[in-house]
Amino acid sequence: MIKGVKIVFLSLLFCSQLATAQIADFELDEITVLELNNAFQSGEYTSVKVVELYLERIEKLNKNGPHLNAVISINPDALETAAALDRERKNGNVRGPLHGIPVLLKDNIDTKDNMPTTAGSLALKENYAKEDSPLASSLREAGAIILGKTNLSEWANFRSTNSSSGWSGMGGQTRNPYLLTANTCGSSSGSGVAAAANLATLTIGTETDGSIVCPAAYNGVVGIKPTVGLVSRTGIIPIAAAQDTAGPMTRSVADAAYLLTTMVTKNPEDPVTLKQPQIKIKYENYLNKGGLKGKRIGVIRTPFRMHDDLPKIFDDSINIMKASGAVIVDNIEFGDRDGIGEAEGIVLRYEFKHYLNAYLENTPGTVKTKTLADLIAFNIENQSTEMPYFKQETFIRSEEKGPITDKDYLDALSNSKNAMQKLIDELMDKHDLNLIVMPSRNPANSQDLINGDHPSGGGTSSYAAVSGYPSITVPMGYIHVLPVSLSFVGREYSEALLIEAAYAYEQASQARKKPKFLKYLYK
Repeated sequence: MIKGVKIVFLSLLFCSQLATAQIADFELDEITVLELNNAFQSGEYTSVKVVELYLERIEKLNKNGPHLNAVISINPDALETAAALDRERKNGNVRGPLHGIPVLLKDNIDTKDNMPTTAGSLALKENYAKEDSPLASSLREAGAIILGKTNLSEWANFRSTNSSSGWSGMGGQTRNPYLLTANTCGSSSGSGVAAAANLATLTIGTETDGSIVCPAAYNGVVGIKPTVGLVSRTGIIPIAAAQDTAGPMTRSVADAAYLLTTMVTKNPEDPVTLKQPQIKIKYENYLNKGGLKGKRIGVIRTPFRMHDDLPKIFDDSINIMKASGAVIVDNIEFGDRDGIGEAEGIVLRYEFKHYLNAYLENTPGTVKTKTLADLIAFNIENQSTEMPYFKQETFIRSEEKGPITDKDYLDALSNSKNAMQKLIDELMDKHDLNLIVMPSRNPANSQDLINGDHPSGGGTSSYAAVSGYPSITVPMGYIHVLPVSLSFVGREYSEALLIEAAYAYEQASQARKKPKFLKYLYK
């Protein structure tokens, strides 16, 4: 009997030791933009040293160790760029808070360097951009170091309805650093994982509907989905002009604010950017610990099916806001949104074909797929590498659509974007709200390449995504080991208000914990 107990004990001990991947301590763990700036100023670090440390970290965790698959490519010029920026600093020229700070970009953002822009597809492995996107250009001008590009759900999760988030032909399957078998969500999977796992100081994702919010929530980081048009989409592989935007994905609200300030870009090739407010905002000026005081915040609890443990965590978060001086208007509900989701789908399929064809037409001659139809044919010819798990029915449905002058498209645009804006505006007007808050998602489901994604309960990203309004996602707790988050939503160009509230909540809650790279839950 005693002997049997010993065997059981040793077995449990063995499993417990296996449960956590053995990850060495990292000296830049959880370091922030401000902390790095102080370290640069004191001489504790140089940009070259910081880049070297992150490259070592990526080498240990990306294709080795927990095999996160978060990074698709490394910029071979990163160390040379860092050295040049160190020389600038030594000569008294500091461009701003991002000077010498490494950032990873989602691999659908054009950069004129020795990294292709692939959207995760082997069809674009030779797509070396002719020019920087305005976003990449603004980062370089601010002194940020483009360290590399992150993996994503191939074609920003717009190829199949049965896809596995975070998988691409170019990058393989991303893995969640909190629980390696858990879903990473997408499509900005690699950016969320890389931020959580400290593979860079800052990361950038893109969203059409949920592609920043969901991977930020599943990977326990902050994500900002800006107002559509605050960040230029020129040079970003598109889904839909009505909803596409890039946004920060970082470990803290403060870092997201610094990054967003730099990301704001305006150019005539993306006409909606010309509607931005004339005065450019420094979002870091809204990092106010008292930022919740007096704000009227409407709380949405339905119609989302919450995990059993989520309501208490959400209630605790609302109580933190109350204690911080927020005026809580609880249990409010949006009006009828029937038909908006269907209309959104029509808009996305029409716009995907139109805008992707326009992007592909301007790719270098080394890219042989110049239309969506070419991509469909490429995937059929390369099924073993491009479609080993799921197919391309979304591609096919988009290819069947006509021009964006079709009445069906124009009606759907009105019945999605305009209708969602009306829902939000009416609710906020009725209750005199500054912001709306709701849970972002339930905890991550298991990753499943065979059956695809099967999230537990609905997400809340569509309200901000379809309307084009901004949202910010912030960690609020954990269910077992998996992060859960809340989202603040506001009217267009209310990013400063959102950052102020989210920062105050983050500072009061201190909810984020760094990941432990668990292999499995049981012991």
